[in-house]
Amino acid sequence: MSSAGAPNAWAVFRRDLGRLARVSKAWIIIVGVIVTPSLYAWFNIIAFWDPYSNTQSVSVAIVNQDEGATSDLTGPIDVGGELVAELEKDHQLGWTFLDEDEAMDAVRSGDSYAAIVIPPDFSRDFLSVTTGEITRPELKYYINEKANAIAPKITDVGASTLDRQINSTFVSTVSRVITEQLQAAGIDVEGRLTEARDDSISALDDAVAKVAAARTNLGDLQPALTDGQGRLARAADTLRKVDRTLADVQRSIAQAQTLAAEAQQELLTVTDKVTSAYVEGAGLLADASGRMSVSIATLSAGLQQANVAVGTAIDDMTAVIKANGTALDELQAALDQLDPASDAAQKLRTAIDALQQRNADDQQVLEQLKTLNGDVTNTIASVDAAAGKVDAAVSQAATSAGDIRKALMTSVPDLNRAMSALSSSADGFSAAVGAQRSQVTQAQSLLAGLKTQLASTTTALTALDGNLATAEEGLGTVRTDVLALGSADLWNRLSEISGLDPAQIADFMASPVQVHENVMFPTQAYGSAMAALFTNLSLWIGAFVLMVIFRLEVDTEGIEGISVRQAYLGRWMLFAAIVFFQSLLVSIGDLVIGVQTANAFAFVGTSVLIGLAYLSIIYALSVCFGIVGKGLCILLVIFQIPGASGLYPIEMMPDFFRGLYPFLPFTYGIDALRETISGFYDGHWWQAMGTLAVFVALAFALGLFLRRRLGNFALLFNRRLAESELLVSEDVQIVGRRSTPRSSARSPTATASAPRTPRGRGGSPSTTRPGCGSR
Repeated sequence: MSSAGAPNAWAVFRRDLGRLARVSKAWIIIVGVIVTPSLYAWFNIIAFWDPYSNTQSVSVAIVNQDEGATSDLTGPIDVGGELVAELEKDHQLGWTFLDEDEAMDAVRSGDSYAAIVIPPDFSRDFLSVTTGEITRPELKYYINEKANAIAPKITDVGASTLDRQINSTFVSTVSRVITEQLQAAGIDVEGRLTEARDDSISALDDAVAKVAAARTNLGDLQPALTDGQGRLARAADTLRKVDRTLADVQRSIAQAQTLAAEAQQELLTVTDKVTSAYVEGAGLLADASGRMSVSIATLSAGLQQANVAVGTAIDDMTAVIKANGTALDELQAALDQLDPASDAAQKLRTAIDALQQRNADDQQVLEQLKTLNGDVTNTIASVDAAAGKVDAAVSQAATSAGDIRKALMTSVPDLNRAMSALSSSADGFSAAVGAQRSQVTQAQSLLAGLKTQLASTTTALTALDGNLATAEEGLGTVRTDVLALGSADLWNRLSEISGLDPAQIADFMASPVQVHENVMFPTQAYGSAMAALFTNLSLWIGAFVLMVIFRLEVDTEGIEGISVRQAYLGRWMLFAAIVFFQSLLVSIGDLVIGVQTANAFAFVGTSVLIGLAYLSIIYALSVCFGIVGKGLCILLVIFQIPGASGLYPIEMMPDFFRGLYPFLPFTYGIDALRETISGFYDGHWWQAMGTLAVFVALAFALGLFLRRRLGNFALLFNRRLAESELLVSEDVQIVGRRSTPRSSARSPTATASAPRTPRGRGGSPSTTRPGCGSR
């Protein structure tokens, strides 16, 4: 039959729906195909909803080794301690405070993604700016890039923030200190000037008062000078009396020298006598000590020999007693074997009793020998102790003799030298007294000259009084000038400096520029921003899954005279219906999980249009190129994830992806969804959807007009795949071609390409089926 293209395409669509409706288990697959791609988008959007709000779990180890420092300008500071205190209040990252070994182990093991070490001289390096020998403070930053790809970027931001915070704090502290110093200097200068002015006025007033008092004192000094002349005369009389006293002292010193000489002579006589007695006594002591040592040695040797003899007797007696005991045992054994009533037993018993009595006597002698041995031992110990005491007495006598000798050799010569020194000192003292008498004579001459000077001083004082009167008048003029300084401009400038606010200036220097952020097209959550990428991926994957699960080639069962184009459109309509529900489900699900939208209807409608556009592209490539086309679809999605600006700005990508960027469908699908999520601007949505429509038009041109030209390529390729009997392939439908028993036998999929194949009477499937007719 002949019919229009559109009705035949609708006929294919209705037939395919009927087939699916009759197979209930197929709807499980359909529902899975519709729902599964949506799960991919939802799970990823939820997972990426707000990852940067959980950075407090990203562990960064902090090692504070800062020892602090101090300077005259800032006083004591501990930058490391202050930094740790600030980080303990900060929850942007998971700051962990460890020592260096623990931190390095945590970074290497992955327990911490990074470690920041504050060295011991950190604060000291900060204060180097005050000494002129500037050393730039450094933080040691360790990072484990193996643990995670994104975590190092987060920790880098944390380290940079830490660096900015330290710099800002340092600038703020320096500015505050400088302002405080400047303020203090201004206040100090102002205070000093005021104090100097007040002190100057006070000093001038005091000087004027002192000049006036001095003039008064000059008037009182004239009578004192006259009285001084009389006192000088009395002093001259006193000096004459001192000279006579010094002469008497010289005579007494001469007498002391005579007495010292006589004492030295007596000391020599006594020393000679004591020395003779010492020599004689030392000889007698040595002789007595030698004799006593010989006697004690002889006595000790005799006692030792006696002790040895007693010991030998004890050993002999012990051996005898032991032998008697053995004999008694043997006799007792013999007695036990004899008849107790026999004469031999009686004699043997008498011998045993006698031997036992003898053994008891020997035992008593042994005890006496042991007692004697102990007494000899004690006597030897007593003799040794006595010898020790004698030696100690002799040693003490020798020590006493040594002390006497020391006194003769040391003390007596020292006393003799002291006498000689006394005599010499007396000579020196006599000479000093003579010199003093000369000084007294000179003092008498000075007093005479001083009397003359007093007369001259009286004349000078009269002239000084006139000069003081002139100075008093000048001091009054200076006081008036100092009072006038209080109204000078300098005081006003110092007041401005002393009025500076250190806290306000420190806050300004810490952040001289304030950035007022104005967000254009605000997006509330990171998940909403990522929804455009994951929704596009879900739509692409959903359409591609249809190419894998469903047959792409259309059989002619129930439809006669269908063309390749009609078959193409009919199967596309079936896929489009499924993609419609896929797009509807994923977009509405995005809204349910909280994805932000500028217009919810536009978001859902755009998702549906994008899904149909991706279906058109994937379907055209898969039908025209077969498995090669499906491979191209996979390759496209691989390129589109990094090359369509879904994750990172395209400007951050390599040149290769920037070159592909304008030719990828995701570029425009993502941009269109972003417009519906964050807000519309100047027709950007229409531009993105218009460009996507161009891709759709090209896809339909490929599927409707170039399919027939590319069919032979797909046919030959699928036949080769069928020969492997392992890879899935379809019997490509080309206008005017019919399947033959030979081709069906060589291609297992040829008979399986149609969901329903007419059966013969025997129930076996037919090996032939009609091909597509031409228009």
